[in-house]
Amino acid sequence: MMVDVFLCDGVRTPIGRYAGALSSVRADDLAATVLSGLIKKNPNIDPLEIDEVIFGCANQAGEDNRNVARMATLLSGLPISVPATTINRLCGSGLDAVITACRAVTTGEMKLVIAGGVENMSRAPFVMPKSESAFSRSNKVEDTTIGWRFINKKMFSIYGTDSMPETAENVAEHYNINREDQDLFAFNSQKKYQEAKKNGRFKLEIIPVEVPQKRGDPLIFEEDEHPREADLDKMSKLPTPFKENGTVTAGNASGVNDGAGCLLIASEDMVKKYSLRPLARYCGGATAGVEPKYMGIGPVFSTQKILKSLNIEMEQIGLIELNEAFASQSLACMRGLGVADDSEIVNPNGGAIALGHPLGMSGARLALTSSIEIHSKKIDYGLCTMCVGVGQGISMIIARV
Repeated sequence: MMVDVFLCDGVRTPIGRYAGALSSVRADDLAATVLSGLIKKNPNIDPLEIDEVIFGCANQAGEDNRNVARMATLLSGLPISVPATTINRLCGSGLDAVITACRAVTTGEMKLVIAGGVENMSRAPFVMPKSESAFSRSNKVEDTTIGWRFINKKMFSIYGTDSMPETAENVAEHYNINREDQDLFAFNSQKKYQEAKKNGRFKLEIIPVEVPQKRGDPLIFEEDEHPREADLDKMSKLPTPFKENGTVTAGNASGVNDGAGCLLIASEDMVKKYSLRPLARYCGGATAGVEPKYMGIGPVFSTQKILKSLNIEMEQIGLIELNEAFASQSLACMRGLGVADDSEIVNPNGGAIALGHPLGMSGARLALTSSIEIHSKKIDYGLCTMCVGVGQGISMIIARV
């Protein structure tokens, strides 16, 4: 028998800039910080009843190796009997973790799960392949921060291996998204973030991170570091380094960032047992594949898939948390779903262009911020959706409790 599943609470770190305040903090420590923070916020819960910890992480080539979710669970002080697993769907990893947890609870196999995501892109390592011949005097170093490495020649010949910004240029050209519209969208993302910050909106989800310093007291990091005061005129003059006469710039793209976040996923029995306060009810999730060179359009197809599955119309959706990997793909997806460029229901507190995009964490942030939003504003249905590298989309729909 299928049971109702609730997103009950959640926390996240502030999002750090590349080489910024969180660059000295390991990914497993970041994840442990939000795990312990969530438990502290919910002291009535018996940690021994947590069935699983599920975290998304896109890199897993450095300090986040060997199942970072399990490492973080142990570091957080949770009982050793609490198991944990790590999911990798690249940019969609954190949202995939939340959907996976909700599905497990829906079936009745689990009752209480913590799901989230983590990424410290500042600490992504360089990696080297093994030599392909004895006594070779040549080697290649790959940067694991973002994008392709150790490319399969057959993959390259069939699909190409365009970088993420190049796919954004592809989407802009294919779907006729001009530079002016992209810059305006990015400007509005920054503006919405600043307004939400003034209203104290992010205090509902952020917990501070203590960052040890070489000398003196630790730094208390408690505000997102990536957002900036945007100037539309200056944005319009930024170069387009990814394509000659292109449209994608550093100003209308998300950042390379660090952060972690997680949510408490519970069955109705656990909600009653521990007097939890549900923020939202899980309705369903879906994924879809698209051509890798147009990966940014993925959310259109995963969203259409889940809408059809749930028999919900797009017009019933009152909130959309769309991961702003790039303004070009965000606009292409919105237009593909029949949503206006300036729709007030899309990322009302700003999106990844303003906040940043720590790959494995971003989906968990979308799930958390959308749950808080539909609860506080009494919105019937919320949609979280993201594009995913190598050509996928992922979407989740939640409902007001």
